[in-house]
Amino acid sequence: MENCIFCKIIKGEIPAKKEYESDSIFVFHDITPQAPIHLLIIPKVHINSMNDIASLDPKVTNEIFQVIPKLAEKNGIHEKGYRLVNNCGSYGGQTVGHLHFHLLGGRHLQWPPG
Repeated sequence: MENCIFCKIIKGEIPAKKEYESDSIFVFHDITPQAPIHLLIIPKVHINSMNDIASLDPKVTNEIFQVIPKLAEKNGIHEKGYRLVNNCGSYGGQTVGHLHFHLLGGRHLQWPPG
């Protein structure tokens, strides 16, 4: 999508602090972190939201969920714990129309979240 901020980040048109990249996914630090560790995990192909995940290649979905614990370990949050969040739609808090997951950790996270 030409106006998608995450697609522009993937293309290198907008700078981001990259944490991980493969042929299928891109992981970067959130510019407004809500925890000491706040990473965004996105597929490189544009998928609007979780409602459309069936159109994402299952290998990409699998890679996303295989990489998450590795990212948690790399960032030192795997033992104490972390939160994985996906916001879907406006009532769910989604502000960017590109499927993404937030990996948050590095402090005690409260519940309910908001």
